[in-house]
Amino acid sequence: MTRTTSTPPLTLLILLAMIMACSAPASGQADPPRSAPASAPSKPDGTLKADPPPKGLEVATFAGGCFWCMETPFEKINGVKSVLSGYIGGKERAPTYHQVGSGATGHTEAVQILFDPALVSYDKLLDIFWRSMDPTDAGGQFVDRGPQYRPAIFAHGKAQRASAEASKAALIKSGRFDKPVIVPVEEAGDFWIAEDYHQDFYLKNPPRYNGYRRGSGRDAFIERIWGTSAH
Repeated sequence: MTRTTSTPPLTLLILLAMIMACSAPASGQADPPRSAPASAPSKPDGTLKADPPPKGLEVATFAGGCFWCMETPFEKINGVKSVLSGYIGGKERAPTYHQVGSGATGHTEAVQILFDPALVSYDKLLDIFWRSMDPTDAGGQFVDRGPQYRPAIFAHGKAQRASAEASKAALIKSGRFDKPVIVPVEEAGDFWIAEDYHQDFYLKNPPRYNGYRRGSGRDAFIERIWGTSAH
């Protein structure tokens, strides 16, 4: 006797993704890592501000929804030294995940990329950014809704701002999207490094990460828009 299976309805996948959404582990869920990355310290009463880049290196800061999903496209690129998940854009100092998640602090989930400009250009990182999220959604990204998940480019200096604006204009001119590209280019402020359990979450808890990515609709959207040229 052959047993057949049916594909879960889209509404069920969305519900599953919302349950597993980009959030801190609770009791009975994912355990925090046994050891924290040296580059992503934390403290009990909040988060720490990222240091300026070492001499010869630069940083790029992008927001594209859940930061779990924004780490992976950049970490495999030659010339990228590290990718940190964190919070940017709000006025409160040392915000925690739960404070940012409430939407009350004004911060946005983002990733900060430390890179060697001699090996990989900022323009290349911008190209990867556009192919990793939905630049037409100002209200969040996929199942994660609210200003804390809004997309944005945070420019470090005039050169990055000019490159980001030119890259955005080129994307609009390409006509790839039916809706307006709404991603703002803003001046980068303090970047607060997220709690240790968020860093490299795709390595620490692959089942939960992969289930969230699929169920959120991100992968399907990227495949539909970019196909095999996604990354």
